[in-house]
Order: sequence, then structure tokens, then C-alpha cells
Amino acid sequence: MLLTFTKKFTMKAFLGTGLLGSGFVKAIISKGEQVQVWNRTAAKAKELEQYGAIAFEDIVRAVTNATVIHVALKDDVSVDEALNLAESGFVKGTIIVDHTTTSVEGAKRRTAEWQNKGFLYQHAPVFMGPQHALESTGFMLVSGNQDLIIKLEPQLAALTGKLINLGDEMGKAAAVKLTGNLFLVAFTASIADTLAFAKAMNISVDELSQLFDVWNPGAALPARLKRMTSGDYSNPSWKLEMARKDTGLFISEAASNNTQLKIIPAAAALMDEWIKKGHGEDDWAIIGKTD
Repeated sequence: MLLTFTKKFTMKAFLGTGLLGSGFVKAIISKGEQVQVWNRTAAKAKELEQYGAIAFEDIVRAVTNATVIHVALKDDVSVDEALNLAESGFVKGTIIVDHTTTSVEGAKRRTAEWQNKGFLYQHAPVFMGPQHALESTGFMLVSGNQDLIIKLEPQLAALTGKLINLGDEMGKAAAVKLTGNLFLVAFTASIADTLAFAKAMNISVDELSQLFDVWNPGAALPARLKRMTSGDYSNPSWKLEMARKDTGLFISEAASNNTQLKIIPAAAALMDEWIKKGHGEDDWAIIGKTD
């Protein structure tokens, strides 16, 4: 059963004032709202008083009289610990908006548990850095209870560049956030290999930057995703066996210059698996096939 609450929120609390949280707090204050803040390291919350925040060392006092409580902590465990400690200060109809990157099951469980206790929990993870939070840019994800999302939409949209509603499936926002972060980790790790290889080849960072200023491989991402998931790997633009040949060159050239690549050997092993299955003549995009 959906709890009733007013559309106008008079007091907010923010639990977790690290880099992301502090940016959010400053942004909320800049929009003319009051914010009570708490952080496990009290000094980080205290620093925000100069911007107009009301800092508390006691987490229960930090959430007292707040109808909306934003959370930006480390993980499932820290979110559960903080909310359980703060619960006695919640008012009737309190809404919890959790920006923490968590597990899918954790987001689902908290949604149900807090609903059963008489409160509302909305997971709203973000693709935002501290500066994005401060400037209310970037992307925020939501899914689940559409009635609640509609009520929260005006204030959440004001905190981000784009609020992305992924529908009524509980945990979908958590799943999409993790998928995006996986890509960022893989992308950054690949850049690390690229930098290591460039150094081994005596290519400067400036020269590498000049290359990418002219040739932007990121522009090919939508087409690459479509090709990798199409199921049709005929008419190759780059045969898998040729991509594997070049991958071997990356590894041997790096090794000859006393450089060990970290990500490329795993890519080579994946290519070898598909070549053994008889796909050496197919487009190399086949390495993305999952069925």
C-alpha cells in the first residue's frame, strides 16, 4: 500500500558527506533548501556548515524532522548500518533516497523492508562525479514504484542533468548502474594498457592525445554494440584471426620492451576460444556473443 506524503518537502537530511555527498549538499542548499547532514567522520559533515548545512554527530538528530533523507555511502553494509541507526529519528512517511552504488538484491530488499516498516525507499544511483553533483549535471537512475518516482521527480531532476526512469522493475536502476560502472572499469583498464604500450613504443602522451583528437574510437561504440549483439558475424570488417594476430603483436612488442600488459592477454584468450570453435574467419565482434 502506498503511503501518503505531501509534495512539498520542508527539511532534508543527507547521510554521507564524502566527495559525492558534499557536492549534493551544496547543490541542495544553493536551491534554497535546508539540509541536516551526518557523516561517520564528523569533521566532513562539519565542513559543510560554512555553506549553510546543519551538521550533527548523532545520526538520529541528523534525520529528525526530515521528510526526505538522501544517502550516499560506500556499499550495502554501510547503508544498512546507517539507516538502522537513524531509524528512531524518522518521521511518519519518511522517504529515503539512496544514491549509493549497491547490489541489485540489496536495493530490492531495502525497498521491501522499509515499506514494511512504514517508510519509502527509492534507489537512485548516479553516473556523476563530485563536480557533477555540485553543478547538478550528469545522470541519475531510478526504477520501481512509479507513484513514488512521480512524486520525487521534480526535486530529483533538479539535482542532475538527466533523470532516467527505467520503469517499474525493482532493482533495475542498481543493475544498470553496475553495468555502466563495469564498462567504465574495463574502459579505464584498457586505457592503462594503451598507455603502457605507447610508452614501450616510445609514443608520448601528447602524441597519443593528438591521435585521439583526430581519430575518436568512442564514436564507434553504438555501431560496435549493435554488431556484437546482432548474431550475424559474416562479411567481416576485421576477421577474428587477423585481430588475434595483431593482439599477439601487442603482447610480444610490449614484452620485448620489458612491459607487461594486463588486459590484452585476457582478450587474446577470449579470441583463442572463439577461434578454436571455428570462427577465425568471422568478424571479430563475435567475441561479444553470449549464447
